[in-house]
Amino acid sequence: MIYENTPQLETERLILRKLTDTPDDMNAMFAILRDQETNTFLPWFPAKDMTDARRHAKERYFDLYTAPSAYRYVICLKSDNIPIGYVGLSDGDSHDFGYGLHSGFWHQGIITEAAKAAVERIRNAGYPYITATHDVNNPRSGKVMKKLGMKYCYSYIEQCMPKNITVTFRMYQLNFDHDQGRVYKGYRDKYATHFIEENV
Repeated sequence: MIYENTPQLETERLILRKLTDTPDDMNAMFAILRDQETNTFLPWFPAKDMTDARRHAKERYFDLYTAPSAYRYVICLKSDNIPIGYVGLSDGDSHDFGYGLHSGFWHQGIITEAAKAAVERIRNAGYPYITATHDVNNPRSGKVMKKLGMKYCYSYIEQCMPKNITVTFRMYQLNFDHDQGRVYKGYRDKYATHFIEENV
């Protein structure tokens, strides 16, 4: 396993890098976090003000940048290096891979391009697998997972907080090693209602 913390990556159109505490970065992150469309299916409410945005940035970015290993990227266009979205990996045994993009930049293949670069870096670091989940009402997120080579494993129902809504999630997984039959069971074991859908 290679231990590294969010090394900068570049693709044809994008720079993936650490979030900074500069005014440009924080204003851009606030714009992402307050965007209603971007945050519809995410497990938090849209940010109300810069205080919310800074709290989110501290908990989900800056605190993790002190760890031996982490992948918490903001996505920037090369043209201006201003954050328009994010991709990242959780620090738990689910190795949950997540992403989001300001709605003003949808339908351009940006998330897929960024996610492919991040996933390849994670693969090369020696992680055995990653998982990802999406709300069944957000099938576009599932399409990104499929483009990354992830395979649907099962679905489960969760009372999602802090929004306190009942959500059916689909869990996808990508195994990087030879154990192609491995399925992460954490969500299945945690939530009483779980099942396998057909034709996903």
